[in-house]
Amino acid sequence: MKIIDQLNREIKLNKTPRRIISLVPSQTELLVDLGLETSIVGVTKFCVHPTHLRISKAVVGGTKQINFEKIKALKPDLILCNKEENTKEIIADLEVVAPIHISDINNLEDCFQLIKMYGELFKVEAKAIDLISSIEIERDVFQRHNNRTEKLKVAYFIWKKPWMVAASNTFINVMLNEAGFTNAFENETRYPEIELNNSNLAKADIVFLSSEPFPFKQEHVVEVQRQFPGKTVKIVDGELFSWYGSRLLNAYVYFRKL
Repeated sequence: MKIIDQLNREIKLNKTPRRIISLVPSQTELLVDLGLETSIVGVTKFCVHPTHLRISKAVVGGTKQINFEKIKALKPDLILCNKEENTKEIIADLEVVAPIHISDINNLEDCFQLIKMYGELFKVEAKAIDLISSIEIERDVFQRHNNRTEKLKVAYFIWKKPWMVAASNTFINVMLNEAGFTNAFENETRYPEIELNNSNLAKADIVFLSSEPFPFKQEHVVEVQRQFPGKTVKIVDGELFSWYGSRLLNAYVYFRKL
């Protein structure tokens, strides 16, 4: 059978994949929530949901560095990658091992498309449709109860040394808007490096320090608060702002509390 991934690449498969390697943590979690855990043979060291996977499955490296021989020995039917999280070099190397499906997530529509693709690809269409419906319900509930008339402006830090923020053209920016905020760096793109005297940062109402990829701690809150004593500075769950797939089910509940 022939399938098309989110980069419009054609992939040829002889059968429904039953041996899957996932090199993307959020997609690994999605597979499990679609009832496909038994088909997973390899994951990354960052595939932390559910926690037992790194014990029960082979760990084949990270998202940027892999153990090629270990992946080859697992004899996968399909390898799942992502345009942003995995490198072109990794994908080129692994194409000789097995077919590769690449996701490209820029907004919620892309998320739903990927879930639907997995449903069709792995023959779990009903579970995929139910998952999309459940996420849409949570989103609708949040939007109906979010009656804030003025959106607060947020600076969202993802890294330190150098300080880096999420700007426009990122999935984090999409989720900030979903949560009812505006991005203080929406006039910039991707993940710019900044100094703490940045003018956009000075205009932000709130500063979010993400729990990932840099593991911000309370000491960093104190550091930023010292620079901006009048601002709210808060550590937020980075997974709920950057993971797509089934993690979106938890995002809107979190946004209500936030």
